[in-house]
Amino acid sequence: MADIFHALDDETRRTILDELVLRNGQTLFEICAVLTGRHGVSTSRQGISQHLRVLEEAGLIGIERQGRSKLHFLTPDPLRQIARRWPTPGEQP
Repeated sequence: MADIFHALDDETRRTILDELVLRNGQTLFEICAVLTGRHGVSTSRQGISQHLRVLEEAGLIGIERQGRSKLHFLTPDPLRQIARRWPTPGEQP
């Protein structure tokens, strides 16, 4: 679970997850373009790749190859596990 919190600790990684919620299955090129255009993130393509690697290692995204492209998909299960661990008052665990 520490990997998940580490991955979520960075604003750029949270923004990547937000964008995958809006449109799942994006390539690295698409993610870089939307981060630059919509969010003004000026990180290099290599930097975004490193962020994606951290998210993948934490289990927050999955990767699927289609030909020469790698598509990135949100994997929400680790976030659900966190939500189940700390239910709000009045909820049953």
